[in-house]
Amino acid sequence: MAKSEDLLASVSDVSTDTEYFSPIPEGYKKGKARYVVVMGTVMSGLGKGIFSSCLAKLMQDKGLKVAPIKLEGYLNIDSGTLNPFRHGEVFVLDDGMECDMDLGTYERMLDQNLTRANFTTSGQIYRSVLDKERHGDYLGRDVQMIPHVTGEVKLKLRHLAMETDADIVFVELGGTVGDLENAFYIEAMRELAYEEGPGSCCFVGLTYILEPKTLGEQKSKAAQLGIKQIMQMGVQPDIIACRAESPVSNQVRQKISVFSNVPLERVFSMHDSASVYMIPSMLRDCGLDFEVLRLLKIEERINLRYERRAWAKWCDFIDKIGAEAHEVTVGITGKYTSVRDSYASIIKALEHSGIALGCRINIEWIETTQVADENVAARLSGIDAIIVPGGFGTRGTEGKIACIKYARENDVPYLGLCFGFQMAVIEFARNVCGLKGAGSGELDPQCPERVIDILPEQKKIEGLGGNMRLGGRDVELKRGTLAWKLFAKADIVRMRFRHRYEVDPRYIERLEAGGLVFSGKAPNQPIMQILEIGSHPFFMGTQSHPCFTSRPLRPHPMFVGLVAAAMQKRYPNEDLRNCIEATRKVCI
Repeated sequence: MAKSEDLLASVSDVSTDTEYFSPIPEGYKKGKARYVVVMGTVMSGLGKGIFSSCLAKLMQDKGLKVAPIKLEGYLNIDSGTLNPFRHGEVFVLDDGMECDMDLGTYERMLDQNLTRANFTTSGQIYRSVLDKERHGDYLGRDVQMIPHVTGEVKLKLRHLAMETDADIVFVELGGTVGDLENAFYIEAMRELAYEEGPGSCCFVGLTYILEPKTLGEQKSKAAQLGIKQIMQMGVQPDIIACRAESPVSNQVRQKISVFSNVPLERVFSMHDSASVYMIPSMLRDCGLDFEVLRLLKIEERINLRYERRAWAKWCDFIDKIGAEAHEVTVGITGKYTSVRDSYASIIKALEHSGIALGCRINIEWIETTQVADENVAARLSGIDAIIVPGGFGTRGTEGKIACIKYARENDVPYLGLCFGFQMAVIEFARNVCGLKGAGSGELDPQCPERVIDILPEQKKIEGLGGNMRLGGRDVELKRGTLAWKLFAKADIVRMRFRHRYEVDPRYIERLEAGGLVFSGKAPNQPIMQILEIGSHPFFMGTQSHPCFTSRPLRPHPMFVGLVAAAMQKRYPNEDLRNCIEATRKVCI
């Protein structure tokens, strides 16, 4: 049998004379990058992305370059058409890639902008393989799951390692090992470890420890069976992360250790925590970071001086969690409120701002299909601020408009995101500018005053999703406005977008005459992207999704401004200026 080094040959060497097939990017150096592979058992949604991103942060804080990638089993090319009820929020990267919400977890934890190279689906892998087959790239071989599909997966990982110059690539497999669509991913990881050689890969099995209330004790059998599936597929886990509500007992950890051939010190209790931002400390306290370094044989690459500075900064942040001196209630009006993951980035952005301001954020979920002008005051009683998030479709829109009107007329701090921006324009047009028929071309193509519509240049682009404005865009701020002040008096800022509809330029002059201020616009284009009302304590809307770029140590200015305004509403007799001004200095 050929040595694993023989597989690291140029793709041009592929022929029908050998059964070895493992495409390698030109210039790829074996041993430069190591790989940490995280896969789940028992059930999905346990926190593979959280574990992987927290471990990656610890490596990053040691001065190592890390590159995460999420491998999804579904056949969709991207996450753009997925219903939030089924898969949580659609996260948008700066380059316009619509992806899984776990990419948001990585961006926040690593404070790093990712690209489409950090996300793939089975659909992408299959399409790439079939395109190559049509082009004759496989030299007449019959194209199979092994080696061609698995080869494509390995090629993608190696490309990412090269493009990012990564010391460690963190590979997260979506779903669980029992999912049929994940079988070729797991096989690809087994092959990768073989080809790269000993010490090249660290396999993490994330499992779940049951704790039935009727029994009063932790049960590990489901976890053992899940780990057994990993081992049956030719993969020996190096680390077992045990998710549980309470700390996993030593007896259970010992059972898992014996069953999986994993040393006890590498069987980690990942129990529920007050915040995901405390999990890096849990990993560090039990020495799991150095276990990974030893497994990958890269101890000599770390920078301890850099780590001391980075870790001190992170500890200053987490020390504030749970030590908040104030609290406010923020109402989120949406139609996916039964699935909290639909608004994961908004929740995190509020958390970042609350921690920075020393304020606990209580979220009140408001189902807008049950709100109207007649009951809005009662429904919003006790609410210190309102957010109307993004969304598509007509359901609940009149309830959102009723909430916006109440916020505007009663000085309740308001932040409209994407669809919430559009609803604020419609509400203002109807109730301030006298355009009673104001509406959106999305909601009612026949409405007499379409103040929100698809712009002419966008209408020329055909196909679902094809005419969306996606990804990072520059926004030009109007000097002297609240937005300009929140962004530290910057003239240009970068924000992320995911929408089709805009303010129709024909109505801008009339809206501004009524008192609406468009404080942010697309450079050199009549596309309005931020609005505010100068006479209101805090009334802002943006066509973007600022929550996508909020980070733990750099909360987004718009969310900081909203929470600060909510605090001033809740505590009118306290002087909060010093706290708020100090916080704004650490914003983006």
